[in-house]
Amino acid sequence: MNIQTGKPAPRIARRSPGPDGEGIITLAALAVGGQGGGVLTNWIVEVAEENGWLAQSTSVAGVAQRTGATIYYVEMCRDTGRQPVFALSPAPGDVDILMASELVEAGRAVMRGFVTPGRTTLIASTHRIPAVSEKIAPGDGRTDSSAVIKAMGIAADHVVAFDLEALAKESGTVISATLLGALAGSNALPFPRESYEEVIRRSGKTAEASLRGFRRAYDCATGAAPPPQPLAEDKAKPALAVPAKLKKPWQALEARLHTLPTEVQEMARLGLQKVVDYQDIAYGAEYLDMIKQIDALDHAPFDMTIAAAKYCARALCYDDILRVADLKTRSSRFRRIRAEIGTTDAQLLRLTEYFHPRFEEFTTTLPRRLGRWLQNKPGIAAFYTRHFDKGRRIRSSSLGGFLALWVVSTLRPWRRSLLRHETEMAHVRDWFTTVLRLARTDRALAAEVLANYRLIKGYSDTHMRGLSKFARVMGSLSMLEGRADAADWMRRLRTAALADEKGKALDGALTTVASFAKPG
Repeated sequence: MNIQTGKPAPRIARRSPGPDGEGIITLAALAVGGQGGGVLTNWIVEVAEENGWLAQSTSVAGVAQRTGATIYYVEMCRDTGRQPVFALSPAPGDVDILMASELVEAGRAVMRGFVTPGRTTLIASTHRIPAVSEKIAPGDGRTDSSAVIKAMGIAADHVVAFDLEALAKESGTVISATLLGALAGSNALPFPRESYEEVIRRSGKTAEASLRGFRRAYDCATGAAPPPQPLAEDKAKPALAVPAKLKKPWQALEARLHTLPTEVQEMARLGLQKVVDYQDIAYGAEYLDMIKQIDALDHAPFDMTIAAAKYCARALCYDDILRVADLKTRSSRFRRIRAEIGTTDAQLLRLTEYFHPRFEEFTTTLPRRLGRWLQNKPGIAAFYTRHFDKGRRIRSSSLGGFLALWVVSTLRPWRRSLLRHETEMAHVRDWFTTVLRLARTDRALAAEVLANYRLIKGYSDTHMRGLSKFARVMGSLSMLEGRADAADWMRRLRTAALADEKGKALDGALTTVASFAKPG
């Protein structure tokens, strides 16, 4: 996407010139770790010095794991024979060129006042790298990209923004090269294209790939070539690979799908594929049995049955160690990771998986009787905690690490005999029995109670926090049942539970419900 505000092209030197025609250009670049922000800054300084300018660069390192980006800052001016005094960090309202290697970093720059109307040229990549704050949100914590793009158009004097990461991958380079190309094509600096290319050419053995990325981005920024288009959403229906000996049982399950209302069939088909892929054909039959029970109590437009098709599949496909090991050893995962980081077949990829198996996870992965016996032995629990309750790192890209995970994933046929399955199914039965009871009197509330299973996800500590929130939200049922607005309040409670990890929003929502639901 190439965003233009329709405003006049920015001036090069925006500070008032001194008595000798001096003027300082300020440039700030926000880059996430591993994107080559330091290389980009060095290139910009070299280009300025090649053209007879004086330049200084500094950097303020951000925090690891994407909680903050490093801010690189450059000030430059013409060499008039007088030594300028350059600043060491950008100041709000005093940045001429702002470069961001990711969309929300551009939004953060706008919020911090580094982008000024009538002054700042904003160059940004529109791709996303979710921040830690987005990932840890229990619900959908993703920032609204369209809101960021709109804010950029309002705040900046001139905007050049498209997917620079996609161009970098296509060219076999990193985003620093395409950012430099977008900078050169924006005409925000008074330097010829050739000087940029000459600096890249001297950078080493990766120069050719960097030059390809630079030229692609330059052409997009100047309008000589169209910017990369977002990948079209794959509308193809996911296919399940069914072994020949299971074809007939699978076709029998598919035939049962067609007995459901038309409005429900698409969601039920996706749920059925997920459940069978998770366990087996018999598990898929149990899933369809649950959907049929809800369907018998529903009518058009079948919102309750659609919710059942979605959330019953989620409830049956809980995350245990077997599931995690299965997903981490699938060939599709390795292909996806290679595509995301842009590796070639000639490059080695090393993957490290992080595990922290608690005593509870260990015991619930055992057969029921053995697992319960161990859970009732405090001495064994203390021994495990002392010697084994610590983070583990397994290289799934190595033969030993891959085989260890693969062996765990092969335990899937015995999942039903494990303690974890017994515990999960007892919880699912209680929840589903409540849904069936509510469906006879309040279908809207039953649909919301079905959706409450969205609160339970992950494994280990994440799973326990989800269970806690689920129990608290479900605990409000006795206060809401029978009210005309019960479904609406149940939805509000779930939304509050998903709003933050610590549950403060849920505390407030439950207090509100208690204030009007309890007599007196």
